[in-house]
Amino acid sequence: MSKLTKNQKIAEAKVDHAKQYRLSEACELVKEVTFTKFDASVELHINLGVDPRKANQMIRGVVTLPNGTGKTVRVLVLCTPDKETEAKEAGADYVGLDEYIEKIKGGWTDIDVIICTPSVMAKIGPIGRILGPRGLMPNPKTGTVTMDIAAAVKAVKGGKIDFKVDKTGIVHTAIGKVSFTPKQISENAAAVLNEVIKLKPSTLKGTYLIGASICSTMSPGIAIDVKNFGVAE
Repeated sequence: MSKLTKNQKIAEAKVDHAKQYRLSEACELVKEVTFTKFDASVELHINLGVDPRKANQMIRGVVTLPNGTGKTVRVLVLCTPDKETEAKEAGADYVGLDEYIEKIKGGWTDIDVIICTPSVMAKIGPIGRILGPRGLMPNPKTGTVTMDIAAAVKAVKGGKIDFKVDKTGIVHTAIGKVSFTPKQISENAAAVLNEVIKLKPSTLKGTYLIGASICSTMSPGIAIDVKNFGVAE
């Protein structure tokens, strides 16, 4: 095991790993224990007592972060010519269809979100094996397959994110940047936590929300008191 750097030792000393922090406290602390020279991402990890192998326990949803993601989201809209102007005016970075499908087949995936109209899904199907593992496959459940292209693009650019529980029962999602204020981080985290809570399966037995933690790129994890995280303060 590699030795801790001076900054890592300072960060570890500031975090009490035996404690569960109030959300507001955790969001203040995550800024204190981040020493990266770049504007690190802040991540929220939520441990759920679900079995993702069961269809009725596959937790997946969308939420609009009240303070945005803090990063520029590159959006590709795959659509027919009649929708191209709408997509461009809404702020899409790339708009087209066949030429971008060919680029993706060639290995190009320099985008964050793909939005499309229902009519072109048949063309996108063959590149699903490329898009799926990268989390780029459009899905009606996340609002990325829609006729209202303008609204979808504006929502994504404005801080809309989608989340999905992994095979171990944990939701991992970025909720902002370290440059955000503690209040902004807290508001974003609360928005995700509240949305996840709403998705509790009605048939689930046992504890649903087991725990959660917040961290930044290369910082220690900070446990959150999920029984008393409250509304962002």
